[in-house]
Amino acid sequence: MRRALAALLIAVLPVAAPADDLRGTGDLGIVIERTTGSVLIVDTTERAAIVRVEGLGDLSHASAVFSPDQRYAYVFGRDGGLTKLDLLTGTIAARIVQAGNSIGGAISDDGLLVAVSNYEPGGVRVFDAGTLEPVADIPAEWDGGLSKTVGLVDAPGRRFVFTLWDAGETWIADFSGEGAPVVTRIGGIGANPYDGLITGDGRLYIAGLFGEDGLTALDLWQERPAPRRILDGYGRGEEPLPVYKMPHLEGWALAAGRFALPAVGRHEVLWVDAVTLEEAGRTATHGQPVFAVARPGGRQVWVNFAHPRNDTVQVIDTLSGEIVHTLTPGPAVLHMEFTPRGHEVWVSVRDADRVDIYDAATFEKLGEIAAETPSGIFFTARAHRTGL
Repeated sequence: MRRALAALLIAVLPVAAPADDLRGTGDLGIVIERTTGSVLIVDTTERAAIVRVEGLGDLSHASAVFSPDQRYAYVFGRDGGLTKLDLLTGTIAARIVQAGNSIGGAISDDGLLVAVSNYEPGGVRVFDAGTLEPVADIPAEWDGGLSKTVGLVDAPGRRFVFTLWDAGETWIADFSGEGAPVVTRIGGIGANPYDGLITGDGRLYIAGLFGEDGLTALDLWQERPAPRRILDGYGRGEEPLPVYKMPHLEGWALAAGRFALPAVGRHEVLWVDAVTLEEAGRTATHGQPVFAVARPGGRQVWVNFAHPRNDTVQVIDTLSGEIVHTLTPGPAVLHMEFTPRGHEVWVSVRDADRVDIYDAATFEKLGEIAAETPSGIFFTARAHRTGL
């Protein structure tokens, strides 16, 4: 009988695909082509583009997250589009237009929910990651109406954290129970918070402020997190420069026990002690930083800059805080992404229509990939990191 049952089980198992038809997803990623509504699926091992997928709408401020199995990318478009992209077949698995103007998204720690942060209408909408069917709508209501939402991240325990630009509040939406999410509203964040970050352990959420010098931190391990101002008045007494492009805190760096944060309206990277949250130094830079990204392992921080000085990337040594190398890839460097172990870095050069690939240790250029006005670069290793 046991042999008969074993034979039956073997008979109903799917036949294995030929080895030539198998492919892993761990070295895949996507490059956003911002003006054409298309995405390149890339292979980091081969340093090559695999396929271009079109029809993703307005990608002028697009970002992406990945499913836990690294097969699907969820792309958030500026036009409110949410697209589920199959990296193995190179096709759109599902797509909806869920709002009028969106500004990024996140995926829950269990991979079952995808949330989108919206400017119009203000609030966050949450969808089933498998079907993109709606799960919840969280309007960002405050005394002035509906607020734009920014800084949306995932947090442990099936939670999403986001901040209200107009209201100066941070909200925590908890989906761990049955039914509607439990939303905790925390006021006193500051004037016009423009972005947010969360540490890899899910403990600390930091909102950057555009309306005043400083940032605000929340300890999410506390039952009722209380706002704590950090770097308060870091530009006091000095005239701020015009801001041509807002820095991105989600491109934050945590290295050698310090945060490296881009200063608003200043040619500086600000260092903050990760334990005390006190200022730990500053690094003068080539221009106004947009992304300050830590190389995996934390040995260096790579920084790109806003217009009109956006042809340059600088590399900062995290021990000394000094700039150790400067690259000039070309006009409009918009984003940088490290391979999972940090041996290479990919750099999008929008106005040269290419992605450059560098050795992260020697700074040697290893190759390039043609791309149409590339911006964000996202590798599947992000699937297993909180807040990315």
